[in-house]
Amino acid sequence: MFQTEDMLRAFAQYRGNAVVIPGRGGRYWHNISDKPERDVPLGDPAMGGHASFGLGLALARPNEKVVLFDSEGDILMNMGALPTIAEKSPSNFYHFMLDNECYATTGGQPVPNAKNIAYDVIAKGSGYPTTFAFDNLEDFSNNIEAILSRPGPVFVAMKVVPEVENVPIGQRIRWNPRSRDKVVSDLQGALGPRN
Repeated sequence: MFQTEDMLRAFAQYRGNAVVIPGRGGRYWHNISDKPERDVPLGDPAMGGHASFGLGLALARPNEKVVLFDSEGDILMNMGALPTIAEKSPSNFYHFMLDNECYATTGGQPVPNAKNIAYDVIAKGSGYPTTFAFDNLEDFSNNIEAILSRPGPVFVAMKVVPEVENVPIGQRIRWNPRSRDKVVSDLQGALGPRN
């Protein structure tokens, strides 16, 4: 297992001009990103919503690389997103999944059978042409450039250290200084008109 923040720092070197949906890694990505106008921090949408949003953005903007940092909890809440993404086959979509073996944002409840689930195998079985799994930061760092050079959709499962939050959602420190409207406005400005 490795730290989410360390993984995002390794990824940032190869981000290029990609649109990034930081998902559950948003609180770290906010301080790492050098292109916040191309970041789409959604905060905490309904669990499972990140993948569907990422797919929609990738389909709407096929000339933009779209990178999503999802979670295993989100995947389990919306397993139907995987075959849908595979069927639509967006060549510009890179689906990274943070697996901390628990529902960390809701108090740390354990994910059933967490140590035995092979999410990369589930994604492959759902039709993703390329999948990876990492539990070591060095292995991830040595492969990130090659992963991002492949055509999507690509799925990458990563074992990360759990960081359980026990403060009620409404009382948590707000890490994203931009409102949802500002995020959308910034992204529209960065992407420009559709081709």
